[in-house]
Amino acid sequence: QVQLVESGGGLVQAGGSLRLSCAASGRALVLYRVAWFRQAPGKERDFVAAISPSGGNVYYTDDVKGRFSIARDNAKNTVALQMISLKPEDTAVYFCAAAWTLIITEVGTERDKYNYWGQGTQVTVSS
Repeated sequence: QVQLVESGGGLVQAGGSLRLSCAASGRALVLYRVAWFRQAPGKERDFVAAISPSGGNVYYTDDVKGRFSIARDNAKNTVALQMISLKPEDTAVYFCAAAWTLIITEVGTERDKYNYWGQGTQVTVSS
């Protein structure tokens, strides 16, 4: 099994930037496709961004395209989410998730297809 720990959340003003990190342990992250999801109070946990095991394929929800960037460092067993031009509506708990796959180009957006989750990190964007 792989264990995931997120970090990097915090309070930032609108227009600011944050970089979230997801650190994996227990298994080599190169065997997993990884995604970021977020959950605002009273709302569903929604897909944000995903990256394939190779790092060659990425996918974003429309709300964050052009503002968020997902990247991975398989040697360091980490996945990062760089967020710029943050908006108050980006406020949420951000979760890192992983799913084992043999397909190095595979990305996924469905929450129930990810079986390993971190504990989340809070991102608050003030107006």
